[in-house]
Amino acid sequence: MNIKVFFIYLIIMAVSTYLIRVIPFVLVRNQIKNKFIRSFLHYIPYAVLTAMTIPAIFTATGSIISAAVGFAVAVLLALKGKSLTVVALLSCASVFIVEFVIGYF
Repeated sequence: MNIKVFFIYLIIMAVSTYLIRVIPFVLVRNQIKNKFIRSFLHYIPYAVLTAMTIPAIFTATGSIISAAVGFAVAVLLALKGKSLTVVALLSCASVFIVEFVIGYF
């Protein structure tokens, strides 16, 4: 890719990102008072993060089994109210252990 094509792509990306962030400010000038819409907008970041993270979990390891075990450990620890650090460390450790055991078979 030459530098001219790179800058064309960069400008298109910058304009599209800018428009996505500016359009809501232009269209919605007052505070949103509808409870349903406010609730919907509140949960959008969590839904998008989940939609991006879950597929990555199952494709990041060498085996779908280890990915499922790591995901299950993470969900169980999160439901028990453990901290993000504990959830991340123990789910990664469980994936490592399962991958190690699978390597022997």
